[in-house]
Amino acid sequence: MRIEEIKLREIYTSNAARTLEVEMLSDGQSFRAQIPAGESRGSGEAKALTPEEAGENWAKLRPQLLGLDFRSVSELDQLLLHADGTPDKSKFGGNVMLGVSLAGARALASEGKKELWQSLAEEFFPGGTKEAPPRIYANFVEGGAHAQSGLALQEYLVISDREGPLAEKIALMIELYRKTGGAIGPRLAGSVLPLGVEGGYAVNWRDDLEPLSMLEQLISDTKAAAGFRLGLDAAASNFFRSGKYRIGGGERSAEELAEVYAGYFGRVPALVAIEDPFAENDPASFSALRVKFPDKLIVGDDLTTTNPFLIEQYAGQGAMNGVIIKANQIGTLTETCKALALSKKLGLARIVSHRGEETGDAFLVHLAKASGAEGVKIGAPIRERILKYNELLRLYP
Repeated sequence: MRIEEIKLREIYTSNAARTLEVEMLSDGQSFRAQIPAGESRGSGEAKALTPEEAGENWAKLRPQLLGLDFRSVSELDQLLLHADGTPDKSKFGGNVMLGVSLAGARALASEGKKELWQSLAEEFFPGGTKEAPPRIYANFVEGGAHAQSGLALQEYLVISDREGPLAEKIALMIELYRKTGGAIGPRLAGSVLPLGVEGGYAVNWRDDLEPLSMLEQLISDTKAAAGFRLGLDAAASNFFRSGKYRIGGGERSAEELAEVYAGYFGRVPALVAIEDPFAENDPASFSALRVKFPDKLIVGDDLTTTNPFLIEQYAGQGAMNGVIIKANQIGTLTETCKALALSKKLGLARIVSHRGEETGDAFLVHLAKASGAEGVKIGAPIRERILKYNELLRLYP
């Protein structure tokens, strides 16, 4: 696969923020990759360059790519990693490097007359993939850095099960989402319901427990959704200040916050998962929560930032039994797929995730399919996020 031309351009995300697109030309065909961006970011993420910074550095990277012949994604990514040479990809930017990596992966898939997921599976997951569709982690209510809703916790998630046709699960998810809007609507006296950056409802609540109780009742009332469960993305680093967690109108220690979560688990049996329950620099509290609630899914995101070294370290400490995978946190497809393969080996539930600032690119669904990931986190079933749901329907007919 020879790179005949490669271009970098500025485009816009779902919230009209600036991001980047890479376009690779090979064998007379064009292959594009659009790069999302995070609203809340872990400190260990690869550096994302601004369009101005990326443009300045592109003049140094592009000549190294023109005319390059590569036979695998790994080969292309090795060149990128060697050319950048920094631990955080600060020279060329993790966003730029992922764009090149993904565009190259699409070119290779096309050359082999394969879907992207098939090509990635053959290179990185030769043992085969599970045919069962992943659980969908859908964002129904937003707070934290995603919305002005008075909630400290960032996302209230409805989680599908893995039994039965995926199309039925998505139809049910949409039904539940609409019922949620119908249940919230009366409190706004006819006003349009405000939405957060990922399409979740962003209204004011009495406290951080109220959305969980309401969502549990809606699931209970919808008999076909009996297998659905609830999750939280606390994104606790965002409300951690000076050694305390600011939640519920007060400041709490890690131990006190753990008691808050214990109360949620006790009062809302449908709650089965919490992502980033504590600050990213507090893995001991993750581990303590895992010990206290061994049957719950404790998920690392800011804690691990799709970094294989961190995933192995914190899984070894018992800090988590689930992990979020975001390709732009690490900056190349090769490293992302290594993180997925390692997480499977470690027995972690793998959830391939979107970002707060999304694009029309649905490559994350192909990553999930290629790796047999246990879950996908793709926002609310509305607006630009529905593109990922549609791609799921194509890949899991």
